Amino acid sequence: MTVDEVVQFIGTQRASAILRTNLADAARPAMEAAIAGGFSIVEFTLTTPGAMELISEFSQRDELLVGAGTVLTVEQARQSVQAGARYLVSPVTDEAVIAEARSLGVAMMPGTYTPTEMLRAHRAGAPLQKLFPAPDAGPNFVKSVLGPMPFLRIVPTNGVHENNAAAYLKSGAYAVGFVNTLFDPNDVAAGRFDRIEQRAVKLLASLEPSRMLV
Repeated sequence: MTVDEVVQFIGTQRASAILRTNLADAARPAMEAAIAGGFSIVEFTLTTPGAMELISEFSQRDELLVGAGTVLTVEQARQSVQAGARYLVSPVTDEAVIAEARSLGVAMMPGTYTPTEMLRAHRAGAPLQKLFPAPDAGPNFVKSVLGPMPFLRIVPTNGVHENNAAAYLKSGAYAVGFVNTLFDPNDVAAGRFDRIEQRAVKLLASLEPSRMLV
């Protein structure tokens, strides 16, 4: 997939499953549960043990778009793309990492918190801007930012849950990402993967019909 195709796919699906866990044995079945629940965009953070191997494994599946999260360095960007990641996510904005993503031909989603950071990331060549951490104003903040800068593609990934995800999309967010509200750490640790699948179904259902607005 080209960068434009990746961005378009994210804008069509409008939701990603983001896994961050310290439990190596639980990572694979946890993500499988999210996929069984309907997610087709999956992100493994590099803080997860064996993340590169998981990216490599899941990226072999044509029905999935696989990304790497917590990408902080140029070398991590290179390793992630070599493993099969088609988009990179970071909690911060680093122009060197954005430039490397462009050079590697993958989409970049750097972390931004203020309108200035969002514009900076956009001008550096990042087609998506991760809202991190989410401000208390939530959807209203996204709507306010997009008023003067409607060309931004803001993707909240922190504090997004069943009761505010649709509101984020209605406010103009390009997509949303679910982390602990999907992969409840207690369920992951206890191996209650059926609950993750059930939660995935509920979270995606909560987005309708907002998923069709882009």
